[in-house]
Amino acid sequence: MSSTKKTDRLIKKYPNRRLYDTQTSSYITLADVKQLVLDAEEFTVVDAKTNEDLTRSILLQIILEEEANGVPMFSSAMLSQIIRYYGHAMQGMMGSYLEKNLQAFADIQNRLASSAMDGKAFNPEMWTQFMNVQGPMMQGMMNSYIDQSKNLFVQMQEQMQNQSKNLFSAFPFANMDKK
Repeated sequence: MSSTKKTDRLIKKYPNRRLYDTQTSSYITLADVKQLVLDAEEFTVVDAKTNEDLTRSILLQIILEEEANGVPMFSSAMLSQIIRYYGHAMQGMMGSYLEKNLQAFADIQNRLASSAMDGKAFNPEMWTQFMNVQGPMMQGMMNSYIDQSKNLFVQMQEQMQNQSKNLFSAFPFANMDKK
């Protein structure tokens, strides 16, 4: 258990693919794990035999099930783009970029919810009503945010290219003519 904290809930995955919640001393399903996520409970899933951390793979499995049922969140084009970044020099930066953007989106959502409801939690029905009224404004705000984020990303990429050119211009092979 490499990253398990004392406050984390420990879930063990057995070879028969069953999940065992050590806090409740009972077997649970992926739907139960999804509910833990929705309830913002901290947990770690480990292989019962090896203690390997399986949390990410379980979360990905939940996302896969959600994508297969109902209305998908990710388009095929978006998933293809994500796949293209694996093994790419920008892979680490892309993961960080997506994580920070998702956190910014969650922060905006939390601020809107707290200002609209004086700190009371928004349930899905309330979000639907809110988005029906505020949807166009929210879409414009998010588009503006995404455009700004894209521009910053492009600027950062250009700076990296310029720094690379400057770094490698000192090497004798940098200015060689192609024959």
